[in-house]
Amino acid sequence: MGVFKVSLQVGNPFSQTIETVDAMVDTGAIFSVMPSSMLRGMGIEPVENITFGLANGEDVEYPTGWALFSAEGRRGMARVVFGPEDQYLMGATTLEDLLLMVDPVRNRLIHFERPPLS
Repeated sequence: MGVFKVSLQVGNPFSQTIETVDAMVDTGAIFSVMPSSMLRGMGIEPVENITFGLANGEDVEYPTGWALFSAEGRRGMARVVFGPEDQYLMGATTLEDLLLMVDPVRNRLIHFERPPLS
């Protein structure tokens, strides 16, 4: 699948603070990653540190918290990683929480209609 960007709104679920960013869609990443300074600037606080395995085999620890995400007319809350300053990444759990899927032919997000309950 090709790599592509989407317009993604990221916000603090407890205030009206929202920023729109161009984020890379990465279905191989579990969580979304946003710059730590951006998240902290919106008043989003870390709640848990998690150790992640990188593709090169290295382990890294990052703080995580909860953010409000909006894309393609869908809105929901998902875990977010307080990442490096140049990383804007939309991961798989955010896609799932927003009921969005990747159209690999057209490199775009589409609505997941009628998701299975079980």
